[in-house]
Amino acid sequence: WRTYHDYRRMFDSENLDAVVVATPDHARVLVSIHACQAGLDVYAEKPLSVTSAEGRVLVDAARTHKRVFQVGSQQRTMEMNRFACDLVRGGGIGKLHTVLGVNYPGPRTYQGLPEQPIPEGLDWDRWCAQTPLRPYNSALQFGWMGWRAYSGGQMTNWGAHGLDQVQWALGASQSGPVEIWPVSEGPNGKVSMRYANGVVLRLELDQGPMGGAIFVGDDAKIEINRNKFTTNPPDLVKNPPEPATAEIWEGPGWIARPHIQNWLDCIKTREKPNADVEIGHRSISVCHLANIAREVGRKLRWDPENEKFVDDAEANCYLDRPKREGYELPELV
Repeated sequence: WRTYHDYRRMFDSENLDAVVVATPDHARVLVSIHACQAGLDVYAEKPLSVTSAEGRVLVDAARTHKRVFQVGSQQRTMEMNRFACDLVRGGGIGKLHTVLGVNYPGPRTYQGLPEQPIPEGLDWDRWCAQTPLRPYNSALQFGWMGWRAYSGGQMTNWGAHGLDQVQWALGASQSGPVEIWPVSEGPNGKVSMRYANGVVLRLELDQGPMGGAIFVGDDAKIEINRNKFTTNPPDLVKNPPEPATAEIWEGPGWIARPHIQNWLDCIKTREKPNADVEIGHRSISVCHLANIAREVGRKLRWDPENEKFVDDAEANCYLDRPKREGYELPELV
């Protein structure tokens, strides 16, 4: 296969139907928008964005150009996860009132690192994309997930999976919480949220289901994790999925193969895939909200319909960030 220094040249030169966007988080939205504008269907890894505002622009681009856009939240295709989230949403544990999740750590703020020689063949300017052009250090390139400029720490890494399951089980895949508040201080502080139906999400567990959460209802509890679930009482589920439905995720390629197949199938049918771009955007936005609450250090009210904080100009400033010249999002998508 030919390789390209500039992905836009690839879009122009190759006869493509679709692309997989597997850049670091900070570069993913602009590449995906350009792919949509080029008439390509997209599979984008998670986390989908580094800010809620740019995620909304990406959703608009996918809708404007009628693209089949799958986000790499593969648990949306896992039958065990689908069954468990349907069970919670359908009242199978009684009235849901509390969700307990992992206290995913947030990102670090850049405070300067010693400059190192740029590796041969690396275009460091292009790698930095929308972010400030800092002196090269391998800790930035290979540890990008832990820095605020490039990502949101484990809150947006594993949180993109775990909080996606919360959104799904609560029937909030197209929405989000209405209140967010820090419970303890600091970039790794515990955070709680309240949804419009009164359910409280408490991100407070030091250990637990990284790819899900514990859902507490009036009648029972269920712990949902990647490709599995457990209930209390143990015999709550009378008709669980066959074990074979979990086995398809084992072995070589297990982590995403059926999820990618769902995307390929939808490219042919033009149906929305299991983790459509709107779903991916909404789930990662919840992670962004948690990190913002940690930064401002106070309770915030969130309007999920308009995707703005209510009567809080300072908090709304965190919904987007300046982009370096040459890497701005298009004015028209």
